[in-house]
Amino acid sequence: MSIETITTISPITNKPILTRNGVSAADLKLLPEVATEAFLSFRKTTLADRQAIVKKALNALGDKQDILAKELTEQMGRPIAYTAKEVTTAVKRGEYLLKISEETLKDTEGEAEKRFKRFIRKVPVGPVLILFAWNYPYLILVNSLIPALLAGNSVILKPSPQTPTIVEHISSIFTEAGLPQNVIQYFHCGSPTTIESIVRDPKIALICFTGSVAGGLAVQKAAADRIVNVGLELGGKDPAYIRSDVDVAWAAEEIVDGAVFNSGQSCCSLERVYVDEKIYDEFVEGVQSILKNYKLGDPFDKETHLGPVVSKRSKETIEAHIKDALEKGAKDATPENESFNSPPPDGNFVKPTVLTNVDHKMIVMTEETFGPVIPIMKVKGDAEAIKLMNDSEFGLTASIWTKDTEKGAELAEEVDAGTVFVNRCDYPSPDLAWTGWKNSGKGVTLSKFGFEQFVKLKSFHVKDYPK
Repeated sequence: MSIETITTISPITNKPILTRNGVSAADLKLLPEVATEAFLSFRKTTLADRQAIVKKALNALGDKQDILAKELTEQMGRPIAYTAKEVTTAVKRGEYLLKISEETLKDTEGEAEKRFKRFIRKVPVGPVLILFAWNYPYLILVNSLIPALLAGNSVILKPSPQTPTIVEHISSIFTEAGLPQNVIQYFHCGSPTTIESIVRDPKIALICFTGSVAGGLAVQKAAADRIVNVGLELGGKDPAYIRSDVDVAWAAEEIVDGAVFNSGQSCCSLERVYVDEKIYDEFVEGVQSILKNYKLGDPFDKETHLGPVVSKRSKETIEAHIKDALEKGAKDATPENESFNSPPPDGNFVKPTVLTNVDHKMIVMTEETFGPVIPIMKVKGDAEAIKLMNDSEFGLTASIWTKDTEKGAELAEEVDAGTVFVNRCDYPSPDLAWTGWKNSGKGVTLSKFGFEQFVKLKSFHVKDYPK
């Protein structure tokens, strides 16, 4: 069987920019075997030793942020003004996980009893397979990689073909930081069949997948014939509800940023906006006022706010959602903006689009769009807003915007989502559990609970020798 050639297509020009060789069947089979050997040694290291390696690696990652930022812009199209921030945020996130690791991974003592010692120890699970996405690759990877290593596991990384260099940098950085050989391995792959093969390997003790619902279901199905944990971070259709008591101009600015940053290509981007009817028109005008000052264009221009979306297929999906909404009665309320009308000719540029008069009969209000679209729906009040927010197959995040933060928190209790925000959105905080409800996934990353999938519990029950 020939080895596949994986080509990265620039979203800026739609021309090839990188190629990588896929993994052969023989090498794929070796990966879990080598990972198991590395694990048997690495699990015996002390937490202090592992912490020192991770700390050194995070420092080195931060030092390379400008180089890594340029590559991110080239490979996935986010404007250069923002890509370095992903690296610095990934470092800060890793540092938080490092800070809490000793307390999180320590033994749990049992009840005190004379002549007995009982405790529960958290031990590493074994080789971990991490399959991660292109849209925030460093942030996504840190969520799983750092707790996996701190817990004492070996890891096998599979990046998106869109951002192949991430694993190469990470492997090099950790090796230079003193990580033992083969504790981190990686492979490039664009074949679902190849991925299914390694998922089924009995030496893989945990699978962490970040990506589409379809991709997550395929991984879960491939793993279904054996007992293995599968962590899934999948899609979202994240709603925002704007109550009538807000400062409308402020809320509009926040919502635009939450909806179109990274061209809307985030699992926790705002994809549905519900606004109290008393301020609806004013809010739409506020959104238009903000958006007319955005710049769509060359992502290497530091003045650019929005670059291309990742692929032609993505562009077609976004435009199909907009077309469906317009055909069913929505109105295009996008403000006039010269950059929206004349983007660079060759890339996958999609103008940010404001839609009004929308409802749940439209695809743009029910399926993940993953693009710079702001559909704004009028509601009569809290009850209708909460009902509509929960009318979704997804449940990743949701936000409520109000001066009355106590009422906002009360309403948030009624929302079916793993993370609920009041007066904020689109921000996975490392001290909180990042978890999807419904079709947004299963399992947890971040916070102390983000370590749990990377360990298994071992109970020790020791009785003094009778004399």
